[in-house]
Amino acid sequence: MPRPKDEPLAEPVRLRDLAVSERPQERLERHGASALSEAELLALLVRKGTRNHDVLAIAHHMLAAAGSLEGLLRWSEEDLKTVPGIGRVKAAQLITVLEVARRVRLGGADGAPVFRTAADVFAHFSLVTAGLSVEKFWVLCLNRKNRLLRQHEATSGTASSSLVHPREVFREAIRHGASAVICLHNHPSGDPAPSAADIQVTRQLRDAARAVDIDLLDHVIVGRRATDPSGQGYYSFRDAGLL
Repeated sequence: MPRPKDEPLAEPVRLRDLAVSERPQERLERHGASALSEAELLALLVRKGTRNHDVLAIAHHMLAAAGSLEGLLRWSEEDLKTVPGIGRVKAAQLITVLEVARRVRLGGADGAPVFRTAADVFAHFSLVTAGLSVEKFWVLCLNRKNRLLRQHEATSGTASSSLVHPREVFREAIRHGASAVICLHNHPSGDPAPSAADIQVTRQLRDAARAVDIDLLDHVIVGRRATDPSGQGYYSFRDAGLL
Protein backbone atom coordinates (compact mmCIF):
# COMPACT_ATOMS: atom_id res chain seq x y z
CA MET A 1 0.00 0.00 0.00
CA PRO A 2 1.14 3.61 -0.54
CA ARG A 3 2.95 5.38 2.26
CA PRO A 4 1.07 8.03 4.29
CA LYS A 5 0.84 11.40 2.57
CA ASP A 6 2.68 13.24 5.33
CA GLU A 7 5.72 10.89 5.21
CA PRO A 8 8.85 12.72 3.96
CA LEU A 9 9.49 12.27 0.26
CA ALA A 10 12.92 10.96 -0.64
CA GLU A 11 14.58 12.80 -3.53
CA PRO A 12 17.23 10.53 -5.09
CA VAL A 13 17.34 12.69 -8.23
CA ARG A 14 15.74 16.06 -8.83
CA LEU A 15 14.78 17.31 -12.27
CA ARG A 16 16.33 20.71 -11.71
CA ASP A 17 19.68 19.09 -10.82
CA LEU A 18 19.92 17.40 -14.22
CA ALA A 19 21.45 18.99 -17.29
CA VAL A 20 18.75 19.93 -19.78
CA SER A 21 19.99 17.26 -22.19
CA GLU A 22 19.58 14.56 -19.51
CA ARG A 23 16.01 15.36 -18.54
CA PRO A 24 13.32 12.78 -19.41
CA GLN A 25 11.60 14.83 -22.11
CA GLU A 26 14.84 15.58 -23.93
CA ARG A 27 16.01 11.95 -23.62
CA LEU A 28 12.65 10.78 -24.96
CA GLU A 29 13.00 13.01 -28.02
CA ARG A 30 16.59 11.90 -28.69
CA HIS A 31 16.51 8.21 -27.85
CA GLY A 32 12.87 7.10 -27.73
CA ALA A 33 10.74 5.74 -24.90
CA SER A 34 12.59 2.41 -24.68
CA ALA A 35 15.74 4.20 -23.47
CA LEU A 36 14.00 5.71 -20.44
CA SER A 37 13.94 4.23 -16.97
CA GLU A 38 10.66 3.36 -15.27
CA ALA A 39 10.98 6.44 -13.06
CA GLU A 40 11.55 8.66 -16.11
CA LEU A 41 8.53 7.22 -17.93
CA LEU A 42 6.38 7.74 -14.85
CA ALA A 43 7.68 11.27 -14.41
CA LEU A 44 6.56 12.09 -17.95
CA LEU A 45 3.06 10.88 -17.08
CA VAL A 46 3.01 12.94 -13.88
CA ARG A 47 4.42 15.84 -15.96
CA LYS A 48 4.84 18.43 -13.20
CA GLY A 49 5.82 18.45 -9.59
CA THR A 50 4.91 20.97 -6.93
CA ARG A 51 6.86 23.60 -5.07
CA ASN A 52 7.83 21.06 -2.42
CA HIS A 53 7.96 17.88 -4.47
CA ASP A 54 10.11 17.38 -7.56
CA VAL A 55 8.48 15.37 -10.35
CA LEU A 56 11.26 12.77 -10.53
CA ALA A 57 11.14 12.37 -6.75
CA ILE A 58 7.37 11.79 -7.00
CA ALA A 59 7.95 9.10 -9.63
CA HIS A 60 10.61 7.36 -7.52
CA HIS A 61 8.32 7.52 -4.48
CA MET A 62 5.44 5.91 -6.39
CA LEU A 63 7.64 3.08 -7.67
CA ALA A 64 9.06 2.45 -4.20
CA ALA A 65 5.59 2.41 -2.63
CA ALA A 66 4.07 0.17 -5.33
CA GLY A 67 7.10 -2.08 -5.73
CA SER A 68 7.02 -1.90 -9.53
CA LEU A 69 5.11 -0.48 -12.48
CA GLU A 70 2.90 -3.57 -12.42
CA GLY A 71 2.24 -2.92 -8.75
CA LEU A 72 0.81 0.46 -9.69
CA LEU A 73 -1.90 -1.35 -11.68
CA ARG A 74 -3.38 -2.43 -8.35
CA TRP A 75 -3.70 1.14 -7.10
CA SER A 76 -6.96 3.03 -6.86
CA GLU A 77 -7.46 6.76 -7.30
CA GLU A 78 -7.45 7.11 -3.51
CA ASP A 79 -4.09 5.34 -3.34
CA LEU A 80 -2.64 7.83 -5.81
CA LYS A 81 -3.86 10.75 -3.71
CA THR A 82 -1.73 9.52 -0.80
CA VAL A 83 1.42 10.32 -2.78
CA PRO A 84 2.92 13.70 -1.84
CA GLY A 85 2.58 15.99 -4.84
CA ILE A 86 -0.37 14.12 -6.41
CA GLY A 87 -3.66 15.98 -6.11
CA ARG A 88 -7.19 15.25 -7.21
CA VAL A 89 -6.78 16.22 -10.88
CA LYS A 90 -3.47 14.44 -11.35
CA ALA A 91 -4.80 11.32 -9.60
CA ALA A 92 -7.77 11.25 -12.00
CA GLN A 93 -5.45 11.56 -15.01
CA LEU A 94 -3.14 8.81 -13.78
CA ILE A 95 -5.93 6.39 -12.89
CA THR A 96 -7.16 6.74 -16.49
CA VAL A 97 -3.74 5.71 -17.81
CA LEU A 98 -3.62 2.79 -15.36
CA GLU A 99 -7.07 1.64 -16.46
CA VAL A 100 -5.94 1.61 -20.11
CA ALA A 101 -2.91 -0.47 -19.06
CA ARG A 102 -5.15 -2.90 -17.14
CA ARG A 103 -7.36 -3.41 -20.18
CA VAL A 104 -4.41 -3.93 -22.51
CA ARG A 105 -2.99 -6.46 -20.07
CA LEU A 106 -6.33 -8.22 -19.90
CA GLY A 107 -6.36 -8.61 -23.67
CA GLY A 108 -2.97 -10.32 -23.68
CA ALA A 109 -0.09 -9.96 -26.08
CA ASP A 110 -1.44 -12.46 -28.61
CA GLY A 111 -4.97 -11.18 -29.02
CA ALA A 112 -8.02 -12.44 -27.19
CA PRO A 113 -7.12 -14.53 -24.13
CA VAL A 114 -7.94 -18.20 -23.68
CA PHE A 115 -9.57 -19.31 -20.42
CA ARG A 116 -9.14 -23.01 -19.64
CA THR A 117 -9.02 -22.97 -15.85
CA ALA A 118 -10.14 -20.88 -12.90
CA ALA A 119 -6.48 -19.98 -12.40
CA ASP A 120 -6.50 -18.41 -15.89
CA VAL A 121 -9.50 -16.30 -14.91
CA PHE A 122 -7.86 -15.20 -11.68
CA ALA A 123 -4.61 -14.30 -13.44
CA HIS A 124 -6.47 -11.98 -15.80
CA PHE A 125 -8.99 -10.47 -13.41
CA SER A 126 -7.12 -10.06 -10.13
CA LEU A 127 -5.85 -6.66 -11.29
CA VAL A 128 -9.21 -5.68 -12.73
CA THR A 129 -10.97 -6.32 -9.41
CA ALA A 130 -8.24 -4.89 -7.18
CA GLY A 131 -9.52 -1.90 -5.22
CA LEU A 132 -13.18 -2.35 -6.21
CA SER A 133 -15.51 -1.50 -3.32
CA VAL A 134 -18.58 -3.07 -4.95
CA GLU A 135 -19.32 -6.46 -6.40
CA LYS A 136 -19.38 -6.74 -10.18
CA PHE A 137 -20.52 -9.71 -12.22
CA TRP A 138 -18.95 -10.52 -15.59
CA VAL A 139 -19.83 -12.96 -18.34
CA LEU A 140 -17.01 -14.32 -20.51
CA CYS A 141 -18.42 -15.52 -23.83
CA LEU A 142 -16.08 -18.13 -25.34
CA ASN A 143 -15.73 -19.98 -28.62
CA ARG A 144 -15.15 -23.74 -28.95
CA LYS A 145 -11.47 -23.31 -28.14
CA ASN A 146 -12.23 -21.30 -25.01
CA ARG A 147 -10.98 -18.09 -26.61
CA LEU A 148 -12.72 -14.93 -25.46
CA LEU A 149 -15.33 -13.56 -27.86
CA ARG A 150 -16.86 -10.98 -25.56
CA GLN A 151 -16.42 -9.79 -21.99
CA HIS A 152 -19.65 -8.37 -20.60
CA GLU A 153 -20.21 -6.67 -17.25
CA ALA A 154 -23.71 -7.86 -16.38
CA THR A 155 -24.23 -6.15 -13.03
CA SER A 156 -22.57 -3.79 -10.61
CA GLY A 157 -24.03 -4.01 -7.15
CA THR A 158 -23.36 -3.08 -3.56
CA ALA A 159 -20.65 -4.52 -1.37
CA SER A 160 -23.13 -7.06 -0.01
CA SER A 161 -25.15 -8.02 -3.09
CA SER A 162 -24.37 -8.56 -6.75
CA LEU A 163 -26.80 -11.13 -8.07
CA VAL A 164 -27.50 -11.65 -11.76
CA HIS A 165 -30.45 -13.12 -13.63
CA PRO A 166 -29.63 -15.99 -16.00
CA ARG A 167 -31.24 -14.18 -18.94
CA GLU A 168 -28.65 -11.38 -18.62
CA VAL A 169 -25.89 -13.98 -18.87
CA PHE A 170 -27.15 -16.08 -21.75
CA ARG A 171 -28.61 -13.21 -23.78
CA GLU A 172 -25.03 -12.01 -24.31
CA ALA A 173 -23.78 -15.52 -25.02
CA ILE A 174 -26.45 -16.11 -27.66
CA ARG A 175 -25.92 -12.66 -29.20
CA HIS A 176 -22.23 -13.35 -29.74
CA GLY A 177 -22.57 -16.95 -30.83
CA ALA A 178 -20.72 -18.32 -27.82
CA SER A 179 -20.25 -22.05 -27.36
CA ALA A 180 -19.56 -21.65 -23.66
CA VAL A 181 -19.46 -19.09 -20.88
CA ILE A 182 -17.52 -18.53 -17.70
CA CYS A 183 -19.15 -16.34 -15.08
CA LEU A 184 -17.19 -14.51 -12.45
CA HIS A 185 -17.66 -11.89 -9.81
CA ASN A 186 -15.50 -10.31 -7.15
CA HIS A 187 -15.76 -10.17 -3.38
CA PRO A 188 -14.51 -6.76 -2.19
CA SER A 189 -13.63 -8.29 1.20
CA GLY A 190 -10.99 -10.38 -0.54
CA ASP A 191 -12.38 -13.66 0.83
CA PRO A 192 -13.71 -15.61 -2.17
CA ALA A 193 -15.75 -18.11 -0.14
CA PRO A 194 -19.24 -18.33 -1.73
CA SER A 195 -22.31 -16.98 0.02
CA ALA A 196 -25.68 -18.71 0.04
CA ALA A 197 -26.79 -16.25 -2.67
CA ASP A 198 -23.73 -17.13 -4.80
CA ILE A 199 -24.58 -20.82 -4.57
CA GLN A 200 -28.22 -20.19 -5.48
CA VAL A 201 -27.31 -18.08 -8.52
CA THR A 202 -24.86 -20.73 -9.68
CA ARG A 203 -27.59 -23.38 -9.58
CA GLN A 204 -29.87 -21.12 -11.61
CA LEU A 205 -27.12 -20.50 -14.16
CA ARG A 206 -26.38 -24.23 -14.41
CA ASP A 207 -30.03 -25.02 -15.13
CA ALA A 208 -30.34 -22.17 -17.66
CA ALA A 209 -27.18 -23.31 -19.46
CA ARG A 210 -28.69 -26.75 -19.99
CA ALA A 211 -31.89 -25.21 -21.33
CA VAL A 212 -30.14 -23.10 -23.98
CA ASP A 213 -27.43 -25.71 -24.74
CA ILE A 214 -24.50 -23.43 -23.91
CA ASP A 215 -21.82 -24.85 -21.61
CA LEU A 216 -21.34 -23.13 -18.27
CA LEU A 217 -17.68 -23.95 -17.77
CA ASP A 218 -17.30 -22.32 -14.38
CA HIS A 219 -18.38 -19.63 -11.98
CA VAL A 220 -15.32 -18.07 -10.39
CA ILE A 221 -15.29 -15.76 -7.38
CA VAL A 222 -12.23 -13.50 -7.39
CA GLY A 223 -10.77 -12.34 -4.09
CA ARG A 224 -7.20 -11.76 -2.89
CA ARG A 225 -4.58 -14.31 -1.93
CA ALA A 226 -3.70 -12.40 1.23
CA THR A 227 -7.23 -12.69 2.62
CA ASP A 228 -8.14 -16.12 1.26
CA PRO A 229 -7.74 -18.86 3.90
CA SER A 230 -6.86 -21.30 1.10
CA GLY A 231 -4.18 -18.96 -0.27
CA GLN A 232 -5.50 -19.24 -3.85
CA GLY A 233 -7.27 -15.91 -4.04
CA TYR A 234 -10.26 -17.35 -5.88
CA TYR A 235 -13.05 -19.92 -5.59
CA SER A 236 -14.11 -22.15 -8.47
CA PHE A 237 -17.52 -23.83 -8.44
CA ARG A 238 -16.16 -26.26 -11.07
CA ASP A 239 -13.14 -27.21 -8.96
CA ALA A 240 -15.41 -27.60 -5.92
CA GLY A 241 -17.53 -30.13 -7.83
CA LEU A 242 -20.65 -27.92 -7.83
CA LEU A 243 -20.87 -27.66 -11.63
